[in-house]
Amino acid sequence: MRQRGAVCGDWTILGKTRKPFTGKYRGCGIAEPVQVQIVSDIFLSQLALMDCETAVTLKTWIETTAKPVFADIGGGLKGMRLAGHYACKTQNNQPHTRLSEHARGRAIDISTFVLNDGTQITVRDGWTDQVHGDRLRKLHGGACGLFGTVLGPDSDQYHKGHFHFDTARRNSGPVCR
Repeated sequence: MRQRGAVCGDWTILGKTRKPFTGKYRGCGIAEPVQVQIVSDIFLSQLALMDCETAVTLKTWIETTAKPVFADIGGGLKGMRLAGHYACKTQNNQPHTRLSEHARGRAIDISTFVLNDGTQITVRDGWTDQVHGDRLRKLHGGACGLFGTVLGPDSDQYHKGHFHFDTARRNSGPVCR
């Protein structure tokens, strides 16, 4: 992979800055987008399009929660497979619902954690697994409050196979399910 530059004023977030853009629906787009490939030495499975607040929040979660959770297994965390990032869409792709935070570049979906020894731990299979279930619950819990919304396999049918993290801020406080 070609090395990319630092973005968001943080040398541990590597990617590219992009031009502002809007999407097909009113409210879609990102005013200051970045495409991120590596966060705190953790490889993302694809270039993830988001805003800097989301990238920096993801970095904080990786350093304070994800890396420590996997520190004693498989040589530590190497990468994450993404199920989603920016997409101009409604919540859960359902008609007549509000825009998703994905449509504003403020959300990321993580489906799999890849360890240095090649082990892959999926949210779908690991959530109820006796070996990895506790680790995945720590990952979920560590995101609560840091992100504005944290959804996982127990939240609803749409999130059985991944974690949804977004940086939406609500007057009622964070949502963690």
